[in-house]
Amino acid sequence: MIRREFLVRGLGAAAASMFARSVFAQAAAQSMPMGDMPMHGMHDMHDMASMSGGMSMQSPLAAPDALPSGAPLPALRRLANESREPGLFRATLVAQPVVRQLLSGQPATQFWQYGDDDGGPVIGPLIDVNEGDTVEIRFVNRLPQPSTIHWHGLPVPPDQDGNPSDPVAPGATRVYRFTLPAGSAGTYWYHPHPHMLAAEQVFRGLAGPIVVRAADDPLAGWPERHLLVSDLKLSADGTIPANGMMDWMNGREGQFVLVNGALRPRFDVNGTERWRVWNACSARYLRLTLGVGQTFDQIGTDGGLLQTPRRGLTELLLAPAERVELIVRAGAQPAQVSLIDAQYDRRKMTMARGRFVPPDADRVLADIRLTPAADARELPARLRTIVPFGPAAAQRSVVFDEAMDMHAMHQPGASAGGMPRGMKFMVNGSVFDPARITLTSRRGEVEHWTIENRTDMDHPFHLHGAQFQVISREADGKRAAEPFLAWRDTVNVRPGESVRIAVVQREAGDRMFHCHILEHESLGMMGTLRVV
Repeated sequence: MIRREFLVRGLGAAAASMFARSVFAQAAAQSMPMGDMPMHGMHDMHDMASMSGGMSMQSPLAAPDALPSGAPLPALRRLANESREPGLFRATLVAQPVVRQLLSGQPATQFWQYGDDDGGPVIGPLIDVNEGDTVEIRFVNRLPQPSTIHWHGLPVPPDQDGNPSDPVAPGATRVYRFTLPAGSAGTYWYHPHPHMLAAEQVFRGLAGPIVVRAADDPLAGWPERHLLVSDLKLSADGTIPANGMMDWMNGREGQFVLVNGALRPRFDVNGTERWRVWNACSARYLRLTLGVGQTFDQIGTDGGLLQTPRRGLTELLLAPAERVELIVRAGAQPAQVSLIDAQYDRRKMTMARGRFVPPDADRVLADIRLTPAADARELPARLRTIVPFGPAAAQRSVVFDEAMDMHAMHQPGASAGGMPRGMKFMVNGSVFDPARITLTSRRGEVEHWTIENRTDMDHPFHLHGAQFQVISREADGKRAAEPFLAWRDTVNVRPGESVRIAVVQREAGDRMFHCHILEHESLGMMGTLRVV
């Protein structure tokens, strides 16, 4: 059911309008330095906060220019292989608090990070492995919370996938071990997955990239660039603030969008490059473009190379958790361009009937100097073979829905001290219950899943344990076949849209599926798939 159907009838239009103004005022106040805020605005803020459910008055957000920008693009750290045995990648990942001095004159900011505190970007180290490798990661949890490592998109056994039912306690250690099968080459990532804690652990810095390589990669040896996009919400006092009501409702978006941990870095492209791009944001959608007149080719998705390149693209939408591989060419003449996150309206909600938060303006993610080079690199017409799944043995239905209890959400302290009151995000009519099996599948069978979005906003659907193929999309009674064949583990579903996918689960056990806006996952938009 659509969100507006849940609005409390007793909530008058004036109160709804006033609450919406309070939300926008708080957002503006958080982005405005305290010295620039008029005193009457401060009084209005406190009055509106008390009226609008006791929202906690956090420190205002740091100004948009508070972080330095324009430095060279940082290289990702690499996780060292401790093994000398061919085909075995053995390493240690420690999750721990670290501090970085970000704001001049303010205390250092405390992050949570995977790996050594070497002063580099707060991004987990790159795990670079090959098809056929056995991967053995010793995970040490030095956080004050239980955690897991979820190997997002990788075909790993259920008991090695870092599911919420298998937490690692503070101070404890566990070893994840799995072997990467043939055909698993692609661009993946890892992040925590403890129930109700994943959102905080990711926005504090816990995420890292994975690349799995194939021996027969037709583009092996091409210059390769890694761009991991994340965002950071930072208060003016240098702290990372807790989620407020609007963060929970729409998913958290920080005011700083970072590439490899840096704000608007710069780099050079000489000739032709293969880019791997990760959207590691909790909720931010990335509509990527290189500006007017600049094109690129798409060669891969989450699960690796496409069958044939998609040539001459001018933009590409990446939902949270999606990855993409691109070919970027410098062209015949030197040029200065930018990697831009263009405006995209994902229908972020307010508390007012029929109103939505306006989409962000275009944002420059990085500045790029293109330099021609005499490299005669040509993309093959065919990159790999992708065989469509055969007829389905079973049909599965997943419905994303939401319910907003406005009365509860307006009570004092509704968004303070953890999970907000009055807000539900649901799968098939229920919020997540660890004791409930939502769907059951049979190992090795082709299934068609229909993911229907009955909410007012976009939701990225993610399925653990297997890459799937998108078959078609339907909206307003019109169905359209997906225009290209690809392997994915995450797909965006727009409001009122149904997306049809084909998938096979290869191993028995319990898997998760959920919205990958992490706040929505925490608030219940997740289910358990039992594979038998």
